[in-house]
Amino acid sequence: MATPINQPKMEVIRDLKDFNSQSGSLLERMIFNNRVLIVLGCVLLTLFFGYQLRDLRIAASYEKMLPQSQEYIRNFLDNRAELRGMGDSIRISVEAKEGDIFNPEYLAQLAKINDEIFILPGVDRPWMKSIFTPVVRWTEVTEEGFTGGPVLPNDYDGSPRSIKDLRINIARADVVGSLVAHDYRSSMIIVPLMSSDAQGKPVDYEALSRSIEEIRQRYGQGPDAKVNLYVIGFAKLIGDLIAGLEKVMVFFLVAVIIAVGIIYAYTRCIRSTLLVLGCSVIAVIWQLGLVVLLGYNLDPFSMLVPFLVFAIGVSHGAQKMNGIMQDIGRGTHRLVAARYTFRRLFLAGMTALLADVVGFAVLMIIDIPVIRELALTASIGVSVLIFTNLILIPVMLSYIGVSPKAAARSLKAEQAELTTNGGNPIWSGLARFTERRLAVVVILGSVALGAWGFMESLKLQVGDLDAGAPELRPDSRYNQDNAFITSNYAISSDIFAVMVKTGTDGCSSYETLTEVDRLGWTLAQVPGVQRTVSLADTVRTYTAGMFEGNPKWATISDNQGIIDAQIGNAVSWNSEFLNTNCSLTPVLAYLADHKAATLDRLMNVAKQFAEENSTEDRKFLLAAGNAGVDAATNIVVKEANRKMLLYVYAAVALLCLITFRSWRAVIVAVVPLILTSILAEALMVHLGMGMKVATLPVVALGVGIGVDYGIYLLSTQLAFQRTGMSVAEAYRKALSTTGKVVALVGVTLAAGVITWVWSPIKFQADMGILLTFMFVWNMLGALVLIPALSHFLLQGESRKAQKAAADYSHNNNSAIAGGTI
Repeated sequence: MATPINQPKMEVIRDLKDFNSQSGSLLERMIFNNRVLIVLGCVLLTLFFGYQLRDLRIAASYEKMLPQSQEYIRNFLDNRAELRGMGDSIRISVEAKEGDIFNPEYLAQLAKINDEIFILPGVDRPWMKSIFTPVVRWTEVTEEGFTGGPVLPNDYDGSPRSIKDLRINIARADVVGSLVAHDYRSSMIIVPLMSSDAQGKPVDYEALSRSIEEIRQRYGQGPDAKVNLYVIGFAKLIGDLIAGLEKVMVFFLVAVIIAVGIIYAYTRCIRSTLLVLGCSVIAVIWQLGLVVLLGYNLDPFSMLVPFLVFAIGVSHGAQKMNGIMQDIGRGTHRLVAARYTFRRLFLAGMTALLADVVGFAVLMIIDIPVIRELALTASIGVSVLIFTNLILIPVMLSYIGVSPKAAARSLKAEQAELTTNGGNPIWSGLARFTERRLAVVVILGSVALGAWGFMESLKLQVGDLDAGAPELRPDSRYNQDNAFITSNYAISSDIFAVMVKTGTDGCSSYETLTEVDRLGWTLAQVPGVQRTVSLADTVRTYTAGMFEGNPKWATISDNQGIIDAQIGNAVSWNSEFLNTNCSLTPVLAYLADHKAATLDRLMNVAKQFAEENSTEDRKFLLAAGNAGVDAATNIVVKEANRKMLLYVYAAVALLCLITFRSWRAVIVAVVPLILTSILAEALMVHLGMGMKVATLPVVALGVGIGVDYGIYLLSTQLAFQRTGMSVAEAYRKALSTTGKVVALVGVTLAAGVITWVWSPIKFQADMGILLTFMFVWNMLGALVLIPALSHFLLQGESRKAQKAAADYSHNNNSAIAGGTI
């Protein structure tokens, strides 16, 4: 084997007296000549950050799910105060277990539930709706003109007479299908939520969900319960996800146990295995402690980040452990072995971790606070790994070393791999991918697979693909509640609102009302829209009432005096379809679901109408309502998806170029990652998953872990090639050292996360499938595609080293012949 050019030879040194402690880089000397200070500092920091975890909270906010600068969301936020309960809300259906709602016992229970919900923190009380709230009114045309009042009679006392009056008022108010079920067996409480509570703090969804569950248990469970409660809404969904985190943590623990088992089976050294796992756990403690110090919380959508940091830590730690074990097996002292491994792998590890940091930080370009916080949390965690895994692990192993038997076993396995016919047949088979015939097959197969995956990925939809909450199992309590409400009420909880903005009193003009009416009719024609309502419908109903209910007058009169009278009635009766100065009126579309296709169709129609009909005096602004917010968020996610991946790969490519100093090597490292990303999106299509806020970061996070495999393997291979080895020799040598650990880590992480498939939270199960796929494919890409691509792109690295060695030998021979030496 040729001698490495411009690289110090790492000799086997058994006695520390024979080792120069001032050798190596300045950073190496600072670390290993001050090991006690390094270890003591890490202990103190771990205690400090561990103490901070007492303040760690898992929370979520509706505001953080909104892309703040998106045009439609900006419109919603600017006019939110005028929209009267059209933001985040909870819907609670109270069902009578026996009979219908017109019985004293049911109504008494409903009254108590209504009162308890009303006083919960964060409830926007003036706009809470039920048959027991004064904001819900009935109107009627009599011989004397209009009359009306709250649906609940003012003298209601539970007597048969007052219940009869309530029944009549419900029919008058036309709330059957919205606040009262079609079969009259249940009624709805609509609970709009404020963005912050009375103290100015974000509404605590976990506490709110827990309070509602306590109400459900108190009134809806037990042998004496008279009612059933069904609850849906974003706040309840987040509450259920947070409540399920205890079960999620069990799966994280299982993943850690599996990682310990597999790594120990490979090393047969309990001390080094526990050290790698321990340092990775320390990294997570530091990460979470820093998150608390910066004033952030974890949320259900970033709960995977600590595990990803742990996984990346295991990956890097296993590489360090393997290198030190092999050097100790050759007879090198454990301190010298630790320093040798630091020299060999620090630059590769630093590059890989910086690529991870930059890749995660790129998520900051997405203008959705929850993703930006996820990016910050992940970047902090990976930055911490630079210290805990690149520095602390070698320092600790320099103290405790590894089991002598494990070291001897590792050296024996490495030597067997380097023989022509020895070693594991799997590694021998992988080495053959550097041969032209197999390399051509692999590359052509990858191109075909990539082309198929790209065509499939074009079918990936942005948004939800299922009714209910796709983050939870179809048989979850939340989705069962959603199914009940959907099947028993005509108006769904999915509301899309277009805001019509005018000058003061502009919403009362005949021209505005006719345009509002035309918009409502246009939206009603879109498949998936159940019905539309607007101020135009209110004016039409009130106008007919002025003329003894004559249906011929159920229209928008061109007489402004008639219109003004109806607008006055609407203001007096606190209509939700106009603000106090009549400058804003919403057009509401109730949707059958919030699936991506439904929102796309509706958004396109509404956008076209707004562009064609907006004037200086009258503007149609998209979009409010929970479905409107979802539609706007989908637009941001769709725009950010490709841009995010381009930035991630650009950053990774730049760091690889700095490390490898070869554009060909950059292609070899990045192509397997790109193939994995394409196939991951194709897998999402086949799993029925949409690209949304919860899934958008996963592909980028998968790239972050995948790049580690390629950088370690390729940097080792190039180091050997630059000593004069051929591609085949260099890859075989790299495979016997870092390559085996690449496979080990890939299998370990995949085996850990595949257990998530059985999680009760479907979001975690889907992420488990995606991450397992990405772990395995990134591993296979590193082990199979890198040697195949290297055969065609990196032969020049070996030739340059061989030519440099030949020139050096020729110059020496010439000098000797000329008598100069």
